[in-house]
Amino acid sequence: MAVEITYLGHSTFKFKTPEGKVFLIDPWVKNNPVCPDKLKHIDHVDVILCTHGHFDHIGDAVEIIAEHQPKVVGIYELASWLGKKGAKNVQPMNKGGTQEVENVRITMTHAVHSCGIQEDDGSIIYGGEACGYVMEFSDGLRIYHAGDTAPFADMQIISDLYEPDVAMLPVGDHFTMGPREAAYAIEMLQPKLVIPMHFGTFPLLTGKPEELEAVSEELEFEMVLMHPGDSRSLSTEDLEVVAE
Repeated sequence: MAVEITYLGHSTFKFKTPEGKVFLIDPWVKNNPVCPDKLKHIDHVDVILCTHGHFDHIGDAVEIIAEHQPKVVGIYELASWLGKKGAKNVQPMNKGGTQEVENVRITMTHAVHSCGIQEDDGSIIYGGEACGYVMEFSDGLRIYHAGDTAPFADMQIISDLYEPDVAMLPVGDHFTMGPREAAYAIEMLQPKLVIPMHFGTFPLLTGKPEELEAVSEELEFEMVLMHPGDSRSLSTEDLEVVAE
């Protein structure tokens, strides 16, 4: 059985596990300008993961949680805030920790970024620290979603400890790393597949996946360019073919 990945635009992905559970990471769909209209309503979700509290990553979290009451994974402070906003099944964690949720082993990793939560009155409150996740599915497939981040030396530790098969990396620049920095991250992480994200949503995000491909010609990986609305099934068998 494979993992089905659907890209909803920006940094938002939906995963359907081999057991049929639906995971949603960084739920921003309704006001996401690049999310296809047909995908702006989430009709079912079992687990939500949040990398940090900026609007373009949790913009629809409260509404989706109210409708579906999924399990909610996030760093302690952000998860606690979501609990106050109505989440009834919060499973907070912190960096370096691992927990199993619906047959997926989730490890929270470091990220270099800010994490303020904007309240309804415009004030910004502390939301813990930004993070990334390594998700290991029941078939052994390991996917690293870096969240919003710059490259950092501990990506080498992520590679050594968790050996991600797939790396989802921001390339848009300005608020995160751009293509040149993403290539540096790939050299540390050594994934088989790279899926670029967090690009093209706003004019300020000038980094492009094509530029990543151009500056990383000497690295051994396959870049998978997903457009908002695209779905792809991945299994460990698929990655064995890529590695050959």
